[in-house]
Amino acid sequence: MEQEMNSMRNYQEEFENRVAFIRDLVQNSGVAGIVFGNSGGKDSALVGILCKAACENTLGIIMPCASKRNFGEDRTDGLAVAEQFGIETRLIDLTEQREVAMKALGDLTELNAPAISNLAPRLRMMTLYAVAAAENRLVAGTGNRSERHMGYFTKWGDGACDFNPIADLTATEVFEFLRYLNAPQNIVEKAPSAGLFEGQTDEADMGVTYAAIDRYIETGEATDHDREIIDRYHRRSEHKRQGTAFFK
Repeated sequence: MEQEMNSMRNYQEEFENRVAFIRDLVQNSGVAGIVFGNSGGKDSALVGILCKAACENTLGIIMPCASKRNFGEDRTDGLAVAEQFGIETRLIDLTEQREVAMKALGDLTELNAPAISNLAPRLRMMTLYAVAAAENRLVAGTGNRSERHMGYFTKWGDGACDFNPIADLTATEVFEFLRYLNAPQNIVEKAPSAGLFEGQTDEADMGVTYAAIDRYIETGEATDHDREIIDRYHRRSEHKRQGTAFFK
């Protein structure tokens, strides 16, 4: 595995440190293993690789939900990572659960686009925590630093976890790390997407590239256009990073 020449990080050292962090966490928590959502994307791929290296009893769950992409390239890519790195994999189709939830909630309120979009991530997290409770596992988070800065995650959905071994890595660094680990090329090259619908991509949704976001996070430099978008997303999503507000 060759190091990226232009990287500021030593990915062999990063790999060893993160694996040690996960291994210690598993041992100190007294759990039997780890479970994570295997979405077929870059973040879940890196988390799965790190967790498997630290804990043999690592389980990835593929959870397609309504979107054709979930059943197609996302499932294929998730299985490719699992096969290459020896990660146990299970699959559950959450489409029916989503339809039931939409019908029941539709009697309660008029669901708008954000409410509907957030159903799948929260159903997935419910699934992961049910498996974790049943099998004495920790839930590994798969969100990166760039997504967290932008608030590009679902509160109590993909933003929920027991630990996150890549939370400090920007999207650019995740890609570099995956290249270093020789992850499947399709995952390294594919456009980041939540897979909510056909053709959906993170960058198109936000109106700014991850390269621009990462440059702004690391250096404070951005075009006026990109800075306005990034600052707006960051400001409006502060409640997601703060968690629950408790009266004191």
